[in-house]
Formats: sequence, structure tokens, C-alpha cells
Amino acid sequence: MSKTTTHSKLAKYFISISNETGSLISNLKLQKLLFYAQAWHLAFFEERLVNDEFQAWVHGPVLPDSYMNYREFGWKPIIKEDLNQDYIDNFCSNIVEPEQCDILNDVVDEYFGLTAFQLEKLTHSEDPWILARGDLAPDEPSENTISEESMINYYQQYIVRG
Repeated sequence: MSKTTTHSKLAKYFISISNETGSLISNLKLQKLLFYAQAWHLAFFEERLVNDEFQAWVHGPVLPDSYMNYREFGWKPIIKEDLNQDYIDNFCSNIVEPEQCDILNDVVDEYFGLTAFQLEKLTHSEDPWILARGDLAPDEPSENTISEESMINYYQQYIVRG
């Protein structure tokens, strides 16, 4: 059984990685990383990593409460200098299980090097966001929920079982 965490703790994990790598992270990029962490966690474990629902906003998947926490940064990088390797180590050893941290490391390896706009474009090409948007115009605001079922169905097809 995997552990759930809060979107706030998971966001701090990604911001800590940003600080440690020097790869800046905006709120837009953070939202996409949170989404991919949840999506791949669902695909592997069929359980949530965070107990929040993503919405299909114009610029891709968003956790509204998390977005509001970092809204003050706008399009600029999120700077939280107190987040570092110590937070990452604590997160992976005390907040989530080792196999969950493995998934998060894979998310970092796969997506962290992409820009916010590359991540936005990627989510816009994938079924979970597309299905949640339905017939909405590309620039039409939405609070439509991205279903966990759509995340599981879409991302499980890419899992290679050994």
C-alpha cells in the first residue's frame, strides 16, 4: 500500500529539485510535474499520490489549491531558498515509500528538463486533458476534472512490465 501526501509537500519536493539542479521552475511547470507525478503513480499503483483532483485548464492540468499557493510568482521562477537536498531526502525516506520515490525520480528524469511550454504542449496531446476538455474552445476556461480513470487507462499503456 502506498502513502498519500499533500500537494504542498509534493510541490516542495519539485521546488527542492529545482534548487538543487539550478533548473528553474515556474508555477506552470510545477502544475505539469504534479500532474505527471499523480498520473504515473495512478498508472503503477492505481492509487492516488495526492488526494486532490486536477482540472483541465486552458494551459493544461492544474491543481487549483496548489496553483493558488504559488500564484504570486506569476510566470517567474518559484524561489524558496530553504528547500534543498535535505527536503528531498526527508520526503523520500519519511513522507513516501521508496517505490513511490522511484516513480518520482522517473518523472524528474523524463519531464524536469522540459520547459513549461513543452510540458503544456505535451499534456495537450494526451487523452486525459483532451477528454476532460471535451468540446471546449482552446481558450475557454474550465474547471472540468481530469478523471483518474483516464489517467490510469492512458499511462498504463506505456508501462513496460519486467
